[in-house]
Order: sequence, then structure tokens, then C-alpha cells
Amino acid sequence: MRLLAILLVGCGGPEPSLDPDATSAPARGFRVVSPDVTINPGQEITYCYYFRTPNTEELAIKSWSSEMTPGSHHMIFKTTTSDVMPPGTISASNCGGFDTTNIPSWVYAAQTPTADAQLPTDDGAGKPLAQKIAPNTPGYFEMHYLNTTDDVVQAHVTLDAFALDAGAAYTQTAPYVTYNTQISIPPGATNDIESMTCNVPSGIKFWMMSTHAHKQAIQTQVKDGTSAIFTSTDWEHPGDKTWMTTPFYTFATGKLTYECTYNNTGTNSASTVVTGPSAQTNEMCMAIGYYFPATKSLICLNSAGPF
Repeated sequence: MRLLAILLVGCGGPEPSLDPDATSAPARGFRVVSPDVTINPGQEITYCYYFRTPNTEELAIKSWSSEMTPGSHHMIFKTTTSDVMPPGTISASNCGGFDTTNIPSWVYAAQTPTADAQLPTDDGAGKPLAQKIAPNTPGYFEMHYLNTTDDVVQAHVTLDAFALDAGAAYTQTAPYVTYNTQISIPPGATNDIESMTCNVPSGIKFWMMSTHAHKQAIQTQVKDGTSAIFTSTDWEHPGDKTWMTTPFYTFATGKLTYECTYNNTGTNSASTVVTGPSAQTNEMCMAIGYYFPATKSLICLNSAGPF
């Protein structure tokens, strides 16, 4: 993996701005555009762009839309309780890790050049679901780039957040995310299963469920007891399961089990693969869902929580 030193850390860079090549920014909501980064032919790298959301009032976001320029593999938008790095920083150093003192909340993700997410418009009682974004919220894009061409590319991400009208009644929805810090896949292992089980608070409903893993994963699952409610065999593009109308989904057992099956037979086969941010040398096993009614994002660390 070749890195240009000038691109490793760029503190004090551009703040969130409008993208002149994209369509108009939301009339009510906000737009964030990451600065261009140079991706060399054959290069694979993950950058994080740190910022504060540009909204000056609390917004109830009803939908998201994103565009990734060529060279982009996927992006994840996360918010935090405080700045991880100064707003405007774009860095490939320690990007995508998990900090237990400033736990990131998964807000939106995209794995295709253009993507969108429309939240359910009826919670069963006539109110739409929406994600609450406070003004000037700390956050970052985790952007994974892979340039499969023979040319140098300049890559960036544009994210639009579309809000409900001011004063509109809504039911808050938020992420429920799991994170397994104890992954350990032996050298040369096949069908190695890493699994954890989390409590699900009573009375909550889910409208979306998916998973996140790296390249050793050959299958990811989310289970309610022994019943699989989501399964994917594509770690790069796992897809999702949605329930957009009542009755949505409730965990009958009160437990969510997330499970990933790995083959460590590729480029890392001589090493033990452990949890970490690198898509090349580490692994992840995560379940990502959205639930309501919510007051905050929930994280289940290993089997503890959710918090």
C-alpha cells in the first residue's frame, strides 16, 4: 500500500461545503462534502474526514442521500460526543478504530456510488420516523478507497441530509450497533465462527438490520435465538433486511446474536487476524440495526450492554 506523506494528515483543511458538481443542497437539512484525496493506481486505503455538521438548529432527518466519486468503495457516517480530531482534518492514521471513551454512533452507510435511505413514514401511529441531529454535531466519514484503474483518481464523498419540517411530530429512531473486540482467527483457519449475544431492550422495534465485516468473512448473520433474521455471504456488499411498515420487527427472545464465519486462507493466512480497523489485515464482526422508539444510539460491546 503506497501512501503520499502529504495525504496522511491534513489538519485545518476545508470545512463542510457545497459540491459544485452535485445537485442542489437540501432546502431543509444539510450537506457535507469531503475534500478530494489522491488515490494512486492499484491503491487501497481508508481515510477519515472529521467535521462538525453545519446545521444551526436541531434537525429531524427523514432521509439520506450520498454520492461517491470513482475510486470509492464504501463510506460510513458516524457521530461522536466530542471531536476525535480537529474539524477539517482528513487522515488515514488510526481511521475507523473504536474508542471506548468517545464511542462513535453509526448514522448512515453507503456501498454503491449513489445511494439513499428513506426512513419509514409511519410508526404505526401515524408519525414518521426520523434521526435527531443536534446542531454542530461532531462526526466523521470513514471512506474506503480502492482504485482498480491504471490512472490516478481524485475521490470524495457528498452526503445530503433531508429534514422534516420545523415542528413536525415524529418518532425518534437511532442505531443499535454491536462490536466484537475479541475476534481471533487462527492462521490458515477455515469456517472459524466468532459469535456474541446482546440484550435487546423490551418494547423496541427494528426497521432495518445489516452487518459489517472484512475480507476474511464468508458469512455474516444476525439471529433471534436460533432463527436467522439476516444472512449475507458478501462482506463487501452485505445488503440489509428492512421492515418499512407495521408490525416492524421485535426480538422474541429479547436477545440478538451476531455471528461471522471466516476463512483465513488469503493474504493473511500466516497470521492470527484480530479485531481492528484495517480492511486488509484486521477483521470486524458487527450487527447494525435501526430501532424505535429511541432516545439515543445504543452500542453493545462484545456481549455487554447495550449502553
